[in-house]
Amino acid sequence: MKRGLIAVRAASANVVAVHDGVRPFVTVDEIENVVDAAESDGAAILVGRVTDTIKQISGDSVVQTLERRELRRALTPQCFRYELLRKAYDQADVNDPTLTDESALVEKIGAPVTIIEGSSRNIKITTPEDLLIAEAFFRS
Repeated sequence: MKRGLIAVRAASANVVAVHDGVRPFVTVDEIENVVDAAESDGAAILVGRVTDTIKQISGDSVVQTLERRELRRALTPQCFRYELLRKAYDQADVNDPTLTDESALVEKIGAPVTIIEGSSRNIKITTPEDLLIAEAFFRS
């Protein structure tokens, strides 16, 4: 991603959108809402509600149950003002395994990231089971 960002110049892109190609069910409205939020706030990501109970673990034991009302799944697109994302990449250790998406890079430099609630249909197709769900969405 950093190489692509460097290839884009600030003069040609006010907002950069990062999207997983394996999320084909994102809507035009979702994209527009995240871009608009990034234009006004600097950084915005699409998120999805967590419906499962989430446990924090250590080894093979539960440490605590996390409050799902305060949790969201990070979806895409994730949108950022060009200069903010460039700054985040310039300051980040891109080999840090905790930096799993561009939002994490921006968070690491202390910049706020606005959330836009997305649809549960914006699934990431990574397993054969995901493909079955995607086929059902496509048929409907």
